[in-house]
Amino acid sequence: MEDTLPQKLVRQVSGSFRLTSLLQKRVRELVRGGKPLYETRERNFIRIASEELERRLIELVPDEEDKTPKL
Repeated sequence: MEDTLPQKLVRQVSGSFRLTSLLQKRVRELVRGGKPLYETRERNFIRIASEELERRLIELVPDEEDKTPKL
């Protein structure tokens, strides 16, 4: 059986929490005036971010402040 799009996206970013975080960050960028990374007439920022993720145009990069030394 073939995976659904959400299942593929979750596997691509290693978990649903990370997927949600990535999509939220990208949607915020688009709302603030960021341009889509592919040519589209779509106006729904969530759909744009989802399509960018599916096309592997975006990825989650840890924030600098999240890099705490491990003891």
